[in-house]
Amino acid sequence: MNAELIANLRSQCGGPRDGALLRFSLGHALLGAGDAAAAAVELRHALAFDPAYSAAWKLLGKACLGAGQPQAAAEAWRDGIAVAAQRGDKQAEKEMTVFLRRLENPKP
Repeated sequence: MNAELIANLRSQCGGPRDGALLRFSLGHALLGAGDAAAAAVELRHALAFDPAYSAAWKLLGKACLGAGQPQAAAEAWRDGIAVAAQRGDKQAEKEMTVFLRRLENPKP
C-alpha cells in the first residue's frame, strides 16, 4: 500500500498539483516506509514551496534524525519553532521544543 501511495504521489511531482502539501504527503509516506533520507529531501521541497509550514519543519526534524543527522534535525526544529511562534502555532511550537530538548539533553 505504502509503495503504491509513494508512486502515486511521485507521479504528481512537477505537475500542476505540485506544492507544499503534495511534498509533505510524499515526505510523510517515505518516512513511514523507512526512507528517512528521501523523506528529508521531499520535506525540504515542501518548505521551499511554503517556508511557514510548521508541520513540515516538525517532520523534517524527525526525518533528519531518522537519517542519522542529529545536527540537521536540531536546526530544522529551531527554524520550525521560530516559524510556529511567528504564526501562533502553539502546539507545533511546544512539540518541536520538546523534541529539541530531548535531542540536546538525552536522558542517561
